[in-house]
Parts: sequence; structure tokens; C-alpha cells
Amino acid sequence: MHKVMVVEDDKSMLELLTALLEIEGFQVKTLPRLACLEDIYSEVVRAQPDLVLVDVHLGQSNGFDLLSRIKSDNNSTGFKVLMSSGMEMGKESQLRGADGFILKPYMPDELVLQIKQILGT
Repeated sequence: MHKVMVVEDDKSMLELLTALLEIEGFQVKTLPRLACLEDIYSEVVRAQPDLVLVDVHLGQSNGFDLLSRIKSDNNSTGFKVLMSSGMEMGKESQLRGADGFILKPYMPDELVLQIKQILGT
């Protein structure tokens, strides 16, 4: 079973994503609350997910900063990162090293398909 960590600051969206991904057979990890970038990063490393679904806009933090932190640290080189935003940021996500980008709003099956493609399942 693949483990997906969802980094999302919208509580309703977080609950919907958690339910969807669990129904699809993923083990889902979330953060009880989003704090500073280093706290978020520490939780991601502790969880050791196969994929991290990261919202670009995270209140106090920036999803791209988290992406950079993940991609630059040897402790997290195995993590795949799928970025998400309501604004088209696919090219920027790719340039910054993300494994994929999905534009909100998206259909549930579109998200699941993209996650499976990134994970190679």
C-alpha cells in the first residue's frame, strides 16, 4: 500500500482528499495543523511517504519552498511530489523539480490517475 502525505491548509479540502485517497487504497498521512516550513518538512520526513501532495499556497508557508526543501535534502530524495494550485503553475512546478502538477478544481479520478502514474502503479 502506497503512503501519500497531503499538505493542504484548507480543512474541507484536506478531509475530502483524505477520504478519497483512503477509498482508493492509499495510506494517507496529514498534518494536524500547518506551522512553519521546517515543522512541515520535519513531519514529511518523519512520515516517509511515497508521494507528497502539496498545495502551492499554504497560508504562512509556500508549497514551492517545501518542494525545494524536499528536493535538496538527502533524507527525502525518494519522495515524489505532486503540486496543486488553483492557478496554472505546471511549468513552474516542473522547473522546480516537482514530479507532477494538478490544477484545481480537479476531478477525483484525475487526481488518483496522476498519483498512480507518478508512483508507477
